[in-house]
Amino acid sequence: MSSTTAKELSNKFVFAIDRGGTFTDVWARCPGGDVRVMKLLSEDPRHYRDAPTEAIRRIIEQETGVPMPRGCPVKTDNIGWIRMGTTVATNALLERKGERMALAVTKGFRDLLHIGNQARPNIFDLEIVCPEVLYEAVVEVRERLLPLQDEQQDEHITKVMGSTGEELLLLQELDEDLLRTELAEVRAKGVTSLAVLLLHSYTYQKHERRVGEIATELGFTHVSLSSAVSPMVKAVPRGYTACTDAYLTPIIQKYLQGFKSGFENELEGVRVSFMQSDGGLALMQEFIGSRAILSGPAGGVVGYAATTYHQQPLVELFDFVDCNPSHITPDRKETCLSNSAQTNMDKDVTTSNTHQNTTENDLSSKTNSRQDVTKKIKSPRKLLPVIGFDMGGTSTDVSRYAGTYEHVFESTTAGITVQAPQLDINTVAAGGGSRLFFHSGMFVVGPESAGANPGPACYKKGGPLAVTDANLMLGRLLPEHFPKIFGPTEDQPLDVAATRTAFADITDKVNSFELSRGSGKKLSEEEVALGFIRVANETMCRPIRALTQAKGHDTSKHILSVFGGAGGQHACAIARSLGMSRVFVHRYAGILSAYGLALADTVQEAQEPCAKTYCSENYAYFSERLQHLESECRTKLLNEGFPTSSIKCEIYLHLRYQGTDCALMCQPYVTDEGAGDSNDDHASSEQPKVRRSSRRTPKKRQTKKATKRGKKQKDCIEEEEEEEENDEGITGYGCFRKSFNLRYKREFGFVLTGRAILVDDIRVRGVAMSGVGTEHCIDAADGSPEPIQTSPVYMEDGLQSAGVYQLSDLKAGHKIQGPAIILDRLSTIFLETGCRSVITSSGDVLIDVSKESSNNNRLATSLDLIQLSIFSHRFMSLAEQMGRVLQRTSISTNIKERLDFSCAVFGPDGGLVSNAPHIPVHLGAMQETVQYQLSELGDDLHDGDVLLSNHPSAGGSHLPDLTVITPVFFKSEPRPVFYVASRGHHADIGGITPGSMPPHSTSIHQEGAVFYSFKLVKKGVFQEAELTEALMAPGKYPGSSGTRNLKDNLSDLRAQVAANHKGIQLVCELIDQYGLDVVQAYMGHIQTSAEMAVRDLFKQVGQRIKDETGAATLRAKDHMDDGSIIAVTIDIDVQQGSAIIDFEGTGPEVWGNNNAPRAITVSAIIYCLRCMLGHDTPLNQGCLAPVSIRIPKGSILNPSLDAAVVGGNVQTSQRVVDVIFKAFGTCAASQGCMNNITFGDDSVGYYETVAGGAGAGPSWHGRSGVHTHMTNTRITDPEILELRYPVQLITFTLNPGTGGSGKYRGGDGVIRELKFRRPLTLCMMTERRVFAPYGLKGGSDGSKGQNLLIRVDGRIIRLPSKSSVDVYKGDVFRLITPGGGGYGRPSEQHDESEEPQLKKQQQTVLRGSVYDYTSAQETA
Repeated sequence: MSSTTAKELSNKFVFAIDRGGTFTDVWARCPGGDVRVMKLLSEDPRHYRDAPTEAIRRIIEQETGVPMPRGCPVKTDNIGWIRMGTTVATNALLERKGERMALAVTKGFRDLLHIGNQARPNIFDLEIVCPEVLYEAVVEVRERLLPLQDEQQDEHITKVMGSTGEELLLLQELDEDLLRTELAEVRAKGVTSLAVLLLHSYTYQKHERRVGEIATELGFTHVSLSSAVSPMVKAVPRGYTACTDAYLTPIIQKYLQGFKSGFENELEGVRVSFMQSDGGLALMQEFIGSRAILSGPAGGVVGYAATTYHQQPLVELFDFVDCNPSHITPDRKETCLSNSAQTNMDKDVTTSNTHQNTTENDLSSKTNSRQDVTKKIKSPRKLLPVIGFDMGGTSTDVSRYAGTYEHVFESTTAGITVQAPQLDINTVAAGGGSRLFFHSGMFVVGPESAGANPGPACYKKGGPLAVTDANLMLGRLLPEHFPKIFGPTEDQPLDVAATRTAFADITDKVNSFELSRGSGKKLSEEEVALGFIRVANETMCRPIRALTQAKGHDTSKHILSVFGGAGGQHACAIARSLGMSRVFVHRYAGILSAYGLALADTVQEAQEPCAKTYCSENYAYFSERLQHLESECRTKLLNEGFPTSSIKCEIYLHLRYQGTDCALMCQPYVTDEGAGDSNDDHASSEQPKVRRSSRRTPKKRQTKKATKRGKKQKDCIEEEEEEEENDEGITGYGCFRKSFNLRYKREFGFVLTGRAILVDDIRVRGVAMSGVGTEHCIDAADGSPEPIQTSPVYMEDGLQSAGVYQLSDLKAGHKIQGPAIILDRLSTIFLETGCRSVITSSGDVLIDVSKESSNNNRLATSLDLIQLSIFSHRFMSLAEQMGRVLQRTSISTNIKERLDFSCAVFGPDGGLVSNAPHIPVHLGAMQETVQYQLSELGDDLHDGDVLLSNHPSAGGSHLPDLTVITPVFFKSEPRPVFYVASRGHHADIGGITPGSMPPHSTSIHQEGAVFYSFKLVKKGVFQEAELTEALMAPGKYPGSSGTRNLKDNLSDLRAQVAANHKGIQLVCELIDQYGLDVVQAYMGHIQTSAEMAVRDLFKQVGQRIKDETGAATLRAKDHMDDGSIIAVTIDIDVQQGSAIIDFEGTGPEVWGNNNAPRAITVSAIIYCLRCMLGHDTPLNQGCLAPVSIRIPKGSILNPSLDAAVVGGNVQTSQRVVDVIFKAFGTCAASQGCMNNITFGDDSVGYYETVAGGAGAGPSWHGRSGVHTHMTNTRITDPEILELRYPVQLITFTLNPGTGGSGKYRGGDGVIRELKFRRPLTLCMMTERRVFAPYGLKGGSDGSKGQNLLIRVDGRIIRLPSKSSVDVYKGDVFRLITPGGGGYGRPSEQHDESEEPQLKKQQQTVLRGSVYDYTSAQETA
């Protein structure tokens, strides 16, 4: 491609097309510079086969006047280029409509991707629905590699060198003959695509390559090697990525072939590019499935980055204080080629902007024109980062841009974790399709979605009530200005009558509830609709706060860039709630994802794994590898026709501190002088200066022999401390250490001194600037704008009249005061009262958002159902933000990376108000801790005091869970008005074994340090000396030690104090906004709402039981493996909706550690109640208000003060759940065990819990190989396990047939085999080895588990449920976990072809870093 070609392109059509799930959006530049935009239905088989092809045909036909009949190939002689974003890959993944494929995997791991990380996606959903695997057949490959470790190895084992410099043991060569036979059998079944996953292939690719060659020889048409698709450590996400690629790439190729067939010569000679998930374009022939997941939404991020962030110097010239059009400076006018005139859209929803300066860039220029534009005028202020808010009909996506794209490198979509660079785009809600519900006095929005079909009620297809209906009901959508594309024939207007009917029904439910509580209130349909809109807005604000605060950013200091068809209707309210003052709506907001494609650059990426320490000894190696990857990227871009001068390379190292898993992809830090011609003069100050490589001819360097992972790390640590300030880094690239430390400190609040920095991956991103320019100018206004009509809109103050304006009629400088509606045929903007907008010279809409809300000061303490739902979100958001601070400022792996913590808010009586995240064993337990402190300390609690507690009798669970409590004093109030608390699992607090979880403890003093009511902070002073003494106190007991991680304990406790301080700040802000009486009143209302939900449950269940048996009394019992009985009797008062849960008959305290403190039983009860409710409800003190809990003193569930309890937390809690569900007849027993396994010695320690089978229920089969009930912890990836610990994982697979039979089958347990590579101590705490998980309603029991030790001489030894044993090199531990019980008699009729419905309602598929973080929290 050359400048001559670029000139020629100005005389051709160019197209940027985003093919979405519902609509296809099109931006086109015609010869001469006119611009056309169009929106078509993505699926309309009666009129056209393919929407993008049809759009191109229509525009060319209309512009040239040359007839181009449908069905005939489109002529391409006047097409310059086509760029597309598509949801074809995403839809195929979501709907499981990809290519038939198989998986070839290392022997012993056939079910590795079924088990995954073993966590369930929804902790309260008893019907565990995990997305099914993508493959239909598995071939186990006989081959095996194992990382070399320092111990003596057998001489006969061959050693090989990996590409990362790591040495491996070749335990078994590839068995090619057997592989050929098994692959041929799979191919004979019609399977044509294959994914290959061999352990440690990220560094040793030879075996995978050979498997691929054999598969190709046998006729497989597509083979995805995990080592090629995703060359990164971690087998599970790499395997998922390879499967995704094998599943989707053939589908993409088929789509592309169909697309090409619609054009003459199949688009030969036309440059066709597709948007990748990372925000860069790739040629059509290089577009693959694993890089296509975010192809559609990525265009929107590129669009708002270029039009909002990089255009701030232009839009900010329109000051709201003085935005007279005459004050537009001459300099600004010079940036416009000429004025533009807009024509009305035609019936296809198209428009034309004349004389827009969007000709193709001269690629010989060093900078993009969008950068040049911002340089013409000096910005009056520092550029603000931007939050992108893309709200469409079926989803809402949120992202952030602050001068550079924010990428993630491992993200989950539709249950499939993909390892590939992806823009951090967070799907947070269902958009306009979010369904509306009224549950137990609460307005609820989503997560269920109406989807594109049938869509909301107003779509005329019998759909449910949704957010779009609420906007229509309030007059914020005007049917007469909306496309007529609805109804079965897709040619009807929005159905206002259907919306009104649906709102009448839900309003009746709301008013019936009001009547039942005697409030005397009666809401109108409009008031109910407005209430749902306000709740929807708050629902979407929570993840936006999480996205920004997770990385230490202030949400309010952002611009909100709104796009998508529905975004403009919610923009003002969301910005106000988040404290933002500016909203930017681009003129192409309705099709910004398509426009972003036109602005995008072409990208080539190269990445390889690494296993080296970042220190000067390895700098030459890094330099050589970076040059190699840079050369690879440049060569590919040069071969595509881009001139050298247009190509920039972004250099990255994937860095982490030794001993942590938190890796950051970092660019090098350079001084201002070294910044070169990068784009960083526009970057926010929060970004470290980075270097973009412009080296044209990489020079080869002599590389020193690379060190292995871990070698000479002590020397590197000393070097790091010595050279931190003067380290110039890698020659020619810069210093990565400083960049990493700066970013780590910004995101987490500190850096880890004395630790080596490890390099996991080396990455180069080659960028060829190829986007069109963004310059555009419209006529300046010479008067006030005139509305085309006025229309009634319903606001908080009632019905008001709003002016309605056509965006195409507005001129630069026009000002509009809310309330108003600004119409574009592609979107609608609702300007709220108190908000002001101005039209920029580019025709965009800049909105100034008032921060005051007229409604806040008028709230009464009496219950308002709408405010109840809003306050519920606010209280939850408060606890979530506390958690973000704790995660950021903590230092230990357990809290920072495993996220094993909870934060909560409590009322003045210590009653729980909100708790986040929902870790089952923490539910409700902290309430007991706080209330114990109130009764213990009384008035001896002052402002500036912070308490620490962990003892079971004081509401603790087990000792490593340390709870920090801070009272909230407000102004002159004499007593605390609220309490905030955080509970975190500390890795060690002393005791007889490392980790403070001994399997054979008989006294609590053997399990670590004990705190009842310890003042961690007294009047603002941190009591470090006293705390240290207490943490070391367990060392006074024989055989016991004080804490082994004092430094981490102190740091994490300070982090908990900081999290509580954040909670105090947020509580006080809430009180300042609404008043103390209102906030405390709604605290009570939220607790009452939870109480009512539980009472409704008891009434329904109690009546059913009474009808069946004549009495509303339930009984059940079960056993621990030592014979201890757990018994429960539940007496339900059907009239009152209350229950007495009595554990009379439960066995006595045991000699051992299976004793469970009262707090554990309380948590188990709350968990069970929430599961049986079946819908989201606040989990707080109100849940237990209808429940009277009776636990006999001295029993295993209410032991003495000195009783050992560590096993009660992890094992007995599961049995309590089993017994309660058995009494209610809810479902069969799940595995009833966490399978706690530890091994180690003086130098290393490892802990894991292992999955089993889930119990079946009245309408579902139990899930196999998953964690259940009171635990949901993830398991360590096999490759990480073998790299860091002296074991070989031989087998990790399902154990077929171990689930109980029945009408619905129980889930199968797993087999996990560990081979020890040196002498260690193995400990286990397990259950269900003696008593099997029960079946229900005639279903069979699940199989019991087993613990087997296979000595190196072949002896097999059966180990008891709880044991500790010395193991030796070559010994194998075989863990066989229990299966789940079956439900219903096997003889009962059940059509196996009609499997239980996965979900009865569509749900939004959430994704992005916010979703991944939340999921990780609930798997702690």
